[in-house]
Formats: sequence, C-alpha cells, structure tokens
Amino acid sequence: MRAWVVTRPGPVEEEPLRLVERPVPAPGEGELLVRVRACGVCRTDLHVTEGDLPEHRPEVTPGHEVVGEVAATGPGADADAWAPGDRVGVAWLRDTDGTCRFCLRGDENLCPASRYTGWDADGGYAQYTTVPAAFAYRLPPDVDDVALAPLLCAGIIGYRALLRTSLPPGGRLGLYGFGGSAHLCAQVALAQGATVHVLTRDEAARRLALALGCASAGGARDRPPEPLDAAILFAPAGDLVPVALRALDRGGVLAVAGIHLSDVPVLHYEDELFYEKELRSVTSNTRRDGREFLGIAARHGVRATTHPYPLSEAPRALRDLKAGRFDGAAVLVDDF
Repeated sequence: MRAWVVTRPGPVEEEPLRLVERPVPAPGEGELLVRVRACGVCRTDLHVTEGDLPEHRPEVTPGHEVVGEVAATGPGADADAWAPGDRVGVAWLRDTDGTCRFCLRGDENLCPASRYTGWDADGGYAQYTTVPAAFAYRLPPDVDDVALAPLLCAGIIGYRALLRTSLPPGGRLGLYGFGGSAHLCAQVALAQGATVHVLTRDEAARRLALALGCASAGGARDRPPEPLDAAILFAPAGDLVPVALRALDRGGVLAVAGIHLSDVPVLHYEDELFYEKELRSVTSNTRRDGREFLGIAARHGVRATTHPYPLSEAPRALRDLKAGRFDGAAVLVDDF
C-alpha cells in the first residue's frame, strides 16, 4: 500500500512528510483492517507533523478522521458485530486501559494509558489502517464518505467542547476560530436553540458562519454584539484567552478545544476571571461523546463544508490548512 509518514517533524513547508510503500498491516487481536476511502485533515495532524506534539511513534502515518470499509477482522474481533464490507469510522481515541479510575468512572478520555490514531499508531493518510473493533464507529448509510470524514474528530471534539461549556438552554455562545471543528459545533448549537456569534480573522469563514445561521461574525479580537454565556476557543492562539474571557457574561465558561495552544498571557483577575467566570480545557473525547454526536448529526443534518484533496497531495492539504486557504475541512481521497 501507499502511505505518508512523518520522516522528521518540522514545518510543513520543509516537506517532513514522505510517501512510502509499506505492506498492508495485519489486524491484531481484536482489531479490524480498514480500507481507507476518505480521511479528514485535522489541525492535530499538523501539530504531529510539525512537532508541536512530542513524537510518540517514529515515522508515524498521520490521520484520524477515517471513513472506510472493513477489509478483514483480526483474531478476537466480534464476528457478529463486524464483517468484511461493513462501513466503519476510525477516530482519534484509539485505545484505553479500561481499568484505571478515570475509565471506571466514565472519563476514559483522561486515561493515562490512552493511545491515539495517527500519533501512537499509524492512521489514515494511507490506503489501509487498523482500529480496535471496540473503538470503531458505525456510520450512517446515507452520507457520502467525504462529508462524513470530518465528523469523526472535528465534529466529535467540537461536541465535547460544547458540553464542557455548560451552555444553558437558549444561551449565547461565542466561537473563536471557525475551521473544521467550529463550523460543525455551530450547527449543533444552533440546532439546540443557541444564539451563536463567531469571532475569526478569516473572511471566508465569517461568510460561512453567516450562511449557516450564526447571529454575527466578526474579527477574532472584536467584541461580540452581546455578552456571552459561554465560548469555545478553537484557534490555537493563547493570546485570545483573555479576549474571550472579557466577552463572557457573569458565570460564563470558556472551553479551550485544541490539543495544542500557544502561551496564555497573564490574566487580569478583575476583568477576566471575577464574577465566577471559568476557564476549562478539553481533552480528547469518550466513545459516548462520539456516539452521541453522530446521532445528533444524523437527526439534525449536520454537514461538513469540505474540500477534497487527492491522497497523493496530502502535504499540500496540510500547507493549505496552515495558511488558512479554505473554510470548513479538507478531506483526502485515495487516488492511487
């Protein structure tokens, strides 16, 4: 098979990705072999490729928004649950120990032994990948591969971030940054009756936000037209944390959705934290989050705005993501 690997993490402009030929992987105990049909391009892939995240697996194949079909089942995989030809989704969270205190209380996203697709194990920038059957997702039959792919991380993480804000019914939500995850999160919040204000530097993203039904779309540092009950920071820019906190009403919550964030400036207590404002982080997701989000997306017709790229041009997709050359999400489609 053909696969992209991170030879040496560094700026995408210096071509850290290399296309290689590798044997098709054999599914291990309890795993599925997946023929990749589409793989979304996530900002986390950029962080893995450029070294913002520490290297976990040398020459890893990135990609964790995979839509594919089961090509084979490994020993111990439930043959009654999965069979060759089944449509399957592969997401960021790949495995947990299932026995730690976090897993046992339902917070498997905090498991110290958790492992991740495209970081700890080879992911979807390839023609085949593997996934533990217990962490694979069933996908709706009536949505095409390209449209589904971004839902498997951008959508799930956006949903997790929305939960972390504790947004009250009918509340006012601010989204800072409006890429692949935020534009899906906005659709869920709108479907649930929220008023959504978008703050982003990208003009095309602002147009998309208004087209989706958001109440306003301004610059990343602009003040929203009304105080916010909650906000989510999707942009990996720590200097926006105080900006978003100042936009919150009393008792408001800011959730930081990214896995990587530049340094946060010193916060001014009276202006940015007083009146019981809260700052929360978001760490991965649980499988329950994933199943809930996919169900909500199906019921409310949540759809990704997508830009397909051939798998052979994965480095260009990452460069375009870094440069902000598209709204919505990029998706790789096998052209080999």
